Amino acid sequence: MPLHLQTPLFESGAMSARDGQSVWLKMEAMQPPGSFKIRGIGFACEEYVRRGATRFISSSGGNAGIAAAYAGRRLGVPVVVVVPETTTERARELIARENAQVIVHGASFQEANALAQSMVTGADAFIHPFDDPLLWQGHASMIDEVAAAGVKPDAVVLSVGGGGLLCGVVEGLRRNGWNDVPVVAVETVGADSFAQSIAAGERIELPGISSIATSLGARKVAEQAFAYAREHPVRSIVVSDADAVRACLRFIDDHRVVVEPACGASLAVAYDAAGSLAQYKNVLAIVCGGVTATVGQLQKWAGN
Repeated sequence: MPLHLQTPLFESGAMSARDGQSVWLKMEAMQPPGSFKIRGIGFACEEYVRRGATRFISSSGGNAGIAAAYAGRRLGVPVVVVVPETTTERARELIARENAQVIVHGASFQEANALAQSMVTGADAFIHPFDDPLLWQGHASMIDEVAAAGVKPDAVVLSVGGGGLLCGVVEGLRRNGWNDVPVVAVETVGADSFAQSIAAGERIELPGISSIATSLGARKVAEQAFAYAREHPVRSIVVSDADAVRACLRFIDDHRVVVEPACGASLAVAYDAAGSLAQYKNVLAIVCGGVTATVGQLQKWAGN
């Protein structure tokens, strides 16, 4: 039995009431650890156990670490998660709740990731938060579920941090014969390494992350994500933190589910489907989730 759940897929009445356009929500926020991350990370962890791993070491500022810790607990494998100093106390608590060891190190993900990798021994498996083909293979299962439900989208809207979700969705589209379905990749200002890389024609590294959407805070996207921008129809959109937070709060009212600003970025575009997505009749929005923000924090960000 896989560590992830088959998540609900339904048409959003709040987003779809425009000229016959349908916006479908793939509710990855309903996964047990709170985000889509468990699909790929769970798949990878199971594979690494089959290969003989007796400990997982992960680097993450939040959701990937929570997913790795959850997978380790379910599989009976100890987990160490190295997080940067910017990781919220809530995220640290959620990782520790899954019985993982939390090590705080460095001012950014890069420093935490370097320490995590230096700790790996021959008996360990390193669980990267976004840059591992096993992750993409696992994430692709969400598109398999959409295909099995008989819904073929005209476009898929998703958030981009390091690019793991993007890679997984493109892999899922390809293995279901949907090579023609474009991906609308959304980031926030200050965490937009993917958009800046596309504009520059090469992968660039941000000097830092200034967005509150810290789960999108990879200063440099995965090489495969950048490659897919050239091989698959991908459109990049950047929204403000304020837009992302407003979408999160609206989503609570409309669908009674709390997600973090990293997810709110793509929801902001989905809510404006009559604008930037007007050309598509069936839009699939990946509600990637995230558990590092609370209702109170969202309201504080919104100035309420």
